[in-house]
Amino acid sequence: MAKQQEVESIKQLARILTHESSQAKLVGANGEEIYIPESLCQVLCQVFSAMASGKAISIVSQEQEMTTQQAADFLNVSRPYLIKLLEQGEIPYIKVGSHRRVRLEDLRKYKEQRDSKRRKGLKELTQFLQDEGFYDEESYELDQ
Repeated sequence: MAKQQEVESIKQLARILTHESSQAKLVGANGEEIYIPESLCQVLCQVFSAMASGKAISIVSQEQEMTTQQAADFLNVSRPYLIKLLEQGEIPYIKVGSHRRVRLEDLRKYKEQRDSKRRKGLKELTQFLQDEGFYDEESYELDQ
């Protein structure tokens, strides 16, 4: 029962924050009020929406340094593969004692480049298959 009440409260908070004509504010225990900036309201709306759907939430700092295991998990690759990428200079890293650390921003840049290359490769493959007659765009659209 408490879980359902929590979900309803979260949904209500999301509705309040998304109401365009109102500006949300926090009220402290001493009655002090402060308006919540629009950028923070947008973040809170995303958090509330995810929580109401039963999803887990993680908040990380932009300048966060990650261990090699955390970085591998972030990229969804094995730790040995990540270390290979680090040693090949694909992703910058620093050493703290004998341990490697990778900045989150560097991981995001690498992931964005990797994903862009994948999309380009898939587009080229699709074009090749169309040119060779193996891929019929009209029948693909009908199957969807």
